[in-house]
Amino acid sequence: MALSTSSIGKKFIQSISGAFLILFLLLHATINFFSVIDSFTGKYGAVAVDEKLFSAGDGLFKLGCDFMSTPFISIMVPILALGFLIHILYGCWLTWRNMKARGGFKRYEVASKAAADSWSAKNMFILGIVIFGFIAFHLTHFWAKMQLPEMFGIGTYEDNPYVLLNTVFSKWWVLVLYIVWFGALFLHLTHGFWSMFQTVGWSGQTWMKRLKVIGVVVASIICLAFAAVAVNAFLQANALI
Repeated sequence: MALSTSSIGKKFIQSISGAFLILFLLLHATINFFSVIDSFTGKYGAVAVDEKLFSAGDGLFKLGCDFMSTPFISIMVPILALGFLIHILYGCWLTWRNMKARGGFKRYEVASKAAADSWSAKNMFILGIVIFGFIAFHLTHFWAKMQLPEMFGIGTYEDNPYVLLNTVFSKWWVLVLYIVWFGALFLHLTHGFWSMFQTVGWSGQTWMKRLKVIGVVVASIICLAFAAVAVNAFLQANALI
């Protein structure tokens, strides 16, 4: 069976790359959520303005960012990000192939009436486009200010992630756009999670019900963590807490 030509093979590639997406998001959300914990301990504001405390690593978020720079994580993150990119590009390619084969635009193809009744299932490609667009928006805020200057010497390097969070989320409209993004991500993940397991054979009625619940829980954890980080940074930047 050729993975790139058979229907099952194509879905398998999309499912495996989707698993990389979930792992990447879980890791990313966990590290970022440390900034919220730092707010409750009083270290967020202090570390954001005190270079000595920041340099000493006084703050979970700072330690988390340092952990992301360790050799093992530095190797794993690009691999996870590559899986993320493959998932997006392969999803676009599959949608284009399906549109071409059917002679026009049809919504995301689903295998059951239960799945067809889901708005997320019928709009996975649209949700994917929204998510991809906001990823580009997100990269200009963080990756372009930290990893890009550090790795390639392009742009101005910002070594204090607390300051960068405050700078990005100081504007209310940026916060709103990110919340919309997290909502689209939630809808995409809730369908994609159980669909991923269905593709690899876990399609029994009992397990499917469980996987759908687990999918909602996982998507909620990821998106609520990201939303909490954004809202907290907005409040910190505007001295509202």
